Amino acid sequence: MFLKILRWTALILGLLVVIAAILLYQGDLPAEVVDAKYSNESSQFLTLNNGTRVHYRDEGNRSGLPLVLIHGAMASLHTWEPWVEILGDTYRVISLDLPAHGLTGRVPDGIYGAQTFTSTINAVVDELDVERFVLGGNSMGGGATWRYTLAYPDRVIAMILVDSVPAGNWRSSVDEPSADEPSADEAPAAERREEPDDGPIFFKLMRQDWFRAIARYLDPGLLVEQGLRSAYNNSPVVDQALIDRYYELSLREGTRAAILQRAGSGGGSREAADLSVLTQPTLIMWGAQDALIPVSVVEQFEQSLPNTRTVIYDDLGHVPMEEDPLRSAADVRVFLEDLAVGE
Repeated sequence: MFLKILRWTALILGLLVVIAAILLYQGDLPAEVVDAKYSNESSQFLTLNNGTRVHYRDEGNRSGLPLVLIHGAMASLHTWEPWVEILGDTYRVISLDLPAHGLTGRVPDGIYGAQTFTSTINAVVDELDVERFVLGGNSMGGGATWRYTLAYPDRVIAMILVDSVPAGNWRSSVDEPSADEPSADEAPAAERREEPDDGPIFFKLMRQDWFRAIARYLDPGLLVEQGLRSAYNNSPVVDQALIDRYYELSLREGTRAAILQRAGSGGGSREAADLSVLTQPTLIMWGAQDALIPVSVVEQFEQSLPNTRTVIYDDLGHVPMEEDPLRSAADVRVFLEDLAVGE
């Protein structure tokens, strides 16, 4: 009798697993379909020597000061569209999709670390013959910004760090995985960062081996929406179009596998970065309600970088350039105008 009950229990559990797998499964979306929807007349594609096809846009006033903008983890160059519209009358605005993101997506060599991001940025500015420029980035893109500037200090006139990932050797409660450090599982227990309770669940799950093992087949819809509402501080800009953009770009053929590969590899080491050598004028912009990278990190940037100006938005979250484009772009314009006067 006991064995019979055990067999029926196992059968029911097996059926539940099969049903759950069917209900939660979501395949990739064809790349050509996603590309057609999320490219526009400004979209250009650069094929690198290793076969990577980089999506970028070169917009705005071509005779203006070049402003190169780098998105955060799980985002794309579309996050900068509001600034392009507002600042493009005066400045040349260049944006790009990093490997494992947007319409760049999966790369042939499967390498998605900090050095890959630096070389990708460099390839785009070289392609456009832009020798010197202002470089800015949000979150992971902020980390890519200061790392690129460490590698090519003579090319970067000034930096704009928007809720930026800090150096890997700093102590902070950063929730978003970056290309600058290993996963939480790989870091020594004493160095692991506390995670905000109200942060995106997705980033917490991505640190778990068991989740990465099955995430390749799951529909990420609910996680995408929860993550966006958390990151954007429940801003009304999180509408269905924004949710669809993140959802569909993450499901673009090959991209989901690239995201998981990047998360599993950790992207690099926790080697110390000395930002004090970066003397470029730097605008630090931060949403005080950031649920991914706390506003306390601002002080660390201010202490490490010798030439900073800080703007903190008390009512905004992790993505100020989309949550309040007019206010944030106005602060960028003032910074850039003062920069021109200083030169």
